[in-house]
Amino acid sequence: MTEPTTPTSIGPAARRGPLRAGDRVQLTDAKGRMHTIQLRDDGHFHTHRGGIDHADIIGRPDGSVVRTAEDHEYLVLRPLLADYVMGMPRGAAIIYPKDSGQIVQMADIFSGAVVAEAGVGSGALAASLLNTIGVGGRLVSIERRADFAEIARANVRAWFGADHPAWEVHVGDLADVLPTVVADAGVDRVVLDMLAPWENIDTVARALVPGGVVLAYVATTTQLSRFVEDLRANGGFTEPQAWETMLRTWHVEGLAVRPDHRMVGHTGFLVTARRLAPGTIPPQRVRRPAPGARAAAEEAAPPTGEAWTPEALGERTTSERKVRRVRRDLDARAAYDDATTGGRDDA
Repeated sequence: MTEPTTPTSIGPAARRGPLRAGDRVQLTDAKGRMHTIQLRDDGHFHTHRGGIDHADIIGRPDGSVVRTAEDHEYLVLRPLLADYVMGMPRGAAIIYPKDSGQIVQMADIFSGAVVAEAGVGSGALAASLLNTIGVGGRLVSIERRADFAEIARANVRAWFGADHPAWEVHVGDLADVLPTVVADAGVDRVVLDMLAPWENIDTVARALVPGGVVLAYVATTTQLSRFVEDLRANGGFTEPQAWETMLRTWHVEGLAVRPDHRMVGHTGFLVTARRLAPGTIPPQRVRRPAPGARAAAEEAAPPTGEAWTPEALGERTTSERKVRRVRRDLDARAAYDDATTGGRDDA
């Protein structure tokens, strides 16, 4: 009996060549309006600008132009993953493509990697991770809600056209599921998209191979601070790195080159750290004191339970000189107001 073989490619990589029945395609008109359809042998696309039989699209190369019965043109392209993610059905909020790209790169997701994902949501990030690790890798996605897990399965299946052989979805808590599914094999990368990722730091530390990367996606500054401080307190990770990415597109039309009026601002914070070898004590991190700090404070050891001061928050201390200047400016403004209004309170 011949054992089944693992396919060498799945999803868009397996759908190269002419467009065929079953493919999803985007039809874009001259004004940039986009319609996504799934091609069928007997299908028909209808708009107020006229209709197009799917048979007129099937067999054409990707990137072709078709015309409606009323002679209006539509550009036909297979959608990119970013296009698909932004339009797919959502049970939970998705991780935006701008953040998925950062996660794949900054967590160093590689072909053949073993990756654990906690919080599968609607499957947007899982699709990006699977695109990167390929059929030779392994993605273990853990989701607490069974309904979200089902939505994610359906979305990922729709994108790849079949169940991805490298993907497994488990319903439950990370702390309960991860030790049982990875056993002693270990994982190369862990991605946490959850409300309280700091609660699972010990579980992640036991699962990650030395040198492995943990990455957390959190929405608020309070979550960010708590996770970073708990990573430091754990002692098993390198110094965490935290950042966010904002995306602003540009309008480019002849000489009219300017930023677009709308942008994708804050979506979430990303935090990464690497697993140290067991028993390793890293060099103590030296923090440069704030410019306004006194010499005596520079030499003093930081107190237990660091106080919430501007220095501790990484802010510059406001100097007395600046305070005096601001007060002079305010006094001058008040004097000017009094002179112009005659000192009347009702002016």
